[in-house]
Amino acid sequence: MRLLLQQKPTAGEAPKYVQLILQQDLLGGWTLLRETGQIGGKAQLKREQYLERDAALSAFEKARDAQVRKGFQVMFAQGADAPR
Repeated sequence: MRLLLQQKPTAGEAPKYVQLILQQDLLGGWTLLRETGQIGGKAQLKREQYLERDAALSAFEKARDAQVRKGFQVMFAQGADAPR
């Protein structure tokens, strides 16, 4: 599951983005990747591990909702189980 969110740029600055990726690992656990940064600039990547899909999906949705509250808009969503 992948979600790309982008914030409207302020005057003279590149837009900020957040990319959330939820994927299953080879051992049956789940990994939530959070990439944040400015388009054309440096990015930061954080990785969180979860044993259960429900916990991982809950963290994914919580991260998405937090970014939407900050003014980010969903630009791209991919995955059969993509949250609405």
